Amino acid sequence: MPPFKDCRYLHLFILIMQDMVRYGIFLLLLAIAACNNNKKTTTKEEESDTAFNYETFTGWFKGASLPYQLTDSGLLNNEDTTTIRSEVFAHYISDSVKTKLFGKTTAKVKYVPLVYFKQANNEQYYVVKAVSGGKKTAMLAVFDKDAQFLNAFPFLVPDADPKTSQVSSIDKYFSINRAISRKMPNDVIVEGKDVYAFDGATKSFALVMTDVLEDNNQELINPIDTLSKKTPFAGDYIKDKRNIVSIRDGHNEKEIQFFVHFERMNGECNGELKGTALMTSSKTAVYNQGGDPCRLEFHFTSNSVRLKEAEGCGQYRGVKCIIEGSFPKKRESKTESGKQKKS
Repeated sequence: MPPFKDCRYLHLFILIMQDMVRYGIFLLLLAIAACNNNKKTTTKEEESDTAFNYETFTGWFKGASLPYQLTDSGLLNNEDTTTIRSEVFAHYISDSVKTKLFGKTTAKVKYVPLVYFKQANNEQYYVVKAVSGGKKTAMLAVFDKDAQFLNAFPFLVPDADPKTSQVSSIDKYFSINRAISRKMPNDVIVEGKDVYAFDGATKSFALVMTDVLEDNNQELINPIDTLSKKTPFAGDYIKDKRNIVSIRDGHNEKEIQFFVHFERMNGECNGELKGTALMTSSKTAVYNQGGDPCRLEFHFTSNSVRLKEAEGCGQYRGVKCIIEGSFPKKRESKTESGKQKKS
């Protein structure tokens, strides 16, 4: 007998099919919802290359306590590979800092998180391994209490000299110490050290003490190189690559910022000083900070500057010399001059 000869069976069949369709749609919706709920969460390793989230950034680093130190061998043997995948953070790092870390290179730089140090209601310090072309270095990145990037600093840059060893450290007062030692003939060890402190007002690292190691192989770092130089006497005054006076714009027309580095007398006379000097006349500036016995005069001409140590600056130089001498002004290339005017 035909299955739907009786219309009642046909009606029942239609009702059953409608219920099955509804149930099928319900199962399909459940499956879609389950897929959405199981969508893979983006991990910090998969963070967008163009994003920067401060909380995520901090989460990549291991919290550490002070004092902290990093040796050149420890850095070179470090196997951490997790990369900070944020173009925004990469853009924070200026070309001048990259040059200090790697020299003039076109290779891409990878940034690897190491440790961070937190200060209550103050700056936060992050030690970052920077890798480029097989070379490993370390830098210090500083953020303020509101998670705004302030500056970066070359913390440790290993050299290729097997006779030297380097140790960079941060003490409990957040002073940055960069020390280098060299093994000389007859097992004599000579040492040098620079001490820096972060200046929140200028958002820069200030050299507060130096004990120079005679090392002509080390690249000289100019800490104010990237600052503005629009005023008439701003620029670089250079005898050679180890004897320079760098002048940059101050906070107003009555100030200049300066960096002095010199090495004379076959290493018996070395010194370095960075600070702010006041213009005392149209062609003269004087460094004379409260609490610092050092008084240093700058006498400018259109193409040179002459330094004169008017009062004791012994803490910034060797004991066998004083800070003095004339330095010719370096002519800027058209490219450098154009960039400065544009900025």
